[in-house]
Amino acid sequence: MKELLQPQSVLFACDHNSIRSPMAEGLLKLHIGTSIFVQSAGVKGDREIDGFAITVCREVGVELSRHRTRSFDDLMEWGDDLDSYDLIVALSPAAQRRALEYTRFYSLEVEYWQTMDPSGFGDNRDEKLKKYRTVRNQIVQKIKERFVEK
Repeated sequence: MKELLQPQSVLFACDHNSIRSPMAEGLLKLHIGTSIFVQSAGVKGDREIDGFAITVCREVGVELSRHRTRSFDDLMEWGDDLDSYDLIVALSPAAQRRALEYTRFYSLEVEYWQTMDPSGFGDNRDEKLKKYRTVRNQIVQKIKERFVEK
């Protein structure tokens, strides 16, 4: 298997930056500390951070309650140039499409990690938490494979 180079900066992206990408941002920071600059964004930044995401990340020592959602457009508006990232990890098809648009203008890598959106699953709190934990654990496994276990 081809060994991937360790990036200096990573942007995780999903649809709204309210569940998957902030989880991935926090989990990567937990596992690698400050050796890589990590940020997250969504195709849209139109929602607040999801309470179930906060809960399941808190269970493993990641605090998301202060996270403020942001979009790709917000990042650029605030002066956070996308060409400053070495890698965008897209966690949804819409985020992958948006990230690939930027490769026409910027020299950056895009990886797609197929990750389920847990927000539409479960009829009660326990079932919902179970789905969110599944997504959290999948992200942790991918982080370990890509960034930690070398």
